Amino acid sequence: QAQLVESGGGLVPAGGSLTLSCVASGRTFSSNILGWFRQAPGKEREFVAAIGWAGSQYYADSVTGRFAISRDVAKNTMWLQLNNLKPEDTAVYYCAAFVGSVSDYALRRPYGYDYWGQGTQVTVSS
Repeated sequence: QAQLVESGGGLVPAGGSLTLSCVASGRTFSSNILGWFRQAPGKEREFVAAIGWAGSQYYADSVTGRFAISRDVAKNTMWLQLNNLKPEDTAVYYCAAFVGSVSDYALRRPYGYDYWGQGTQVTVSS
């Protein structure tokens, strides 16, 4: 059974950095879009970043220039480097995998993703 497991969350001061990891097991996602989403209390889950099998990257406007997504296909692992963190980045961060073809529009929406991790908490203090 396919599984995604996130790690790396924590409490950091504003301006700090974190690296989140997402390790997949049970199947390979080498040809799939992998994405990061986040959800703050009382808010909807929102798109953060995604990466294609060939390395193409997609970012939400709110994190462009501060976050960086990467993956190692051979290791079935994805990372999200979070830099210059702001209090508004506080949320539970989830990794997800999209099976099948996907448009640029769809990869930014959570409802199309087929596999999800359990989430890792990121808290940024002001």
